[in-house]
Amino acid sequence: MKKDQYEEHLKALAVALVQFQRWLIHRGKRVVVLFEGRDAAGKGGTIKAISEYLDTRHYRIVALGTPNERERSQWYFQRYAAHLPAAGEIVLFDRSWYNRAGVERVMGYCSTLEYRRFLHDCPVFERLLVDDGILLYKYWLAVDQAEQEARFAERARDPLKRWKLSPIDLAARRRYAAYGQARDAMLAATHTAAAPWRVVDFNDQRRGRLNLIHDLLERLPDRKLPVKPLRLPRLEGKPGVEKLRDASLWVRQVY
Repeated sequence: MKKDQYEEHLKALAVALVQFQRWLIHRGKRVVVLFEGRDAAGKGGTIKAISEYLDTRHYRIVALGTPNERERSQWYFQRYAAHLPAAGEIVLFDRSWYNRAGVERVMGYCSTLEYRRFLHDCPVFERLLVDDGILLYKYWLAVDQAEQEARFAERARDPLKRWKLSPIDLAARRRYAAYGQARDAMLAATHTAAAPWRVVDFNDQRRGRLNLIHDLLERLPDRKLPVKPLRLPRLEGKPGVEKLRDASLWVRQVY
């Protein structure tokens, strides 16, 4: 998809997202969106596209790092539960508790018992969230290996993106099939009526972002609120000009 076409569609969806956030704040609802998928699938870019025009006071992006020693001794879901939303908030998880069913399983960072316990407990945990009124949406971003390799190569060349390549990402390149098997087992165990999964084709990232946002908006409750036109009163006198007593404080205008 060409950039101008993508931006036109995205702007229309952004208006709907802003309207949804107004409804969310007005009704005091809580929303959690999970973004899972292969490395370089496009999770971060999608989260940026969703949040670009939202009120920053009412959404949070959660991207947790490797658990420390204390966190590893806790109930597995504990550190994720600490980031759940309050009334009027949206929380966007850039990877989530499903790390246990993906990278931890494939890379051997958890035991077989811990993995099986997760698959058993996860639907129960999510059922509790939904029963408490949280609106929970789960997305898996799918990308073919050839496209994933092209994105890895781009990141390796680009100094602004090179930080995205971690040792785990590089090791995962050799385990494409294993990640697919882990994904299928995860979907089979955790795709429930209360918390269903949606899989989005992200071989074309622009189309993938638009399709994901469109699906999310379709699944959200009726969010229409009356829109009152905003009219600014006329200023009295001439518009003010920024002046400083100490002009040396101004940043030098290079551009």
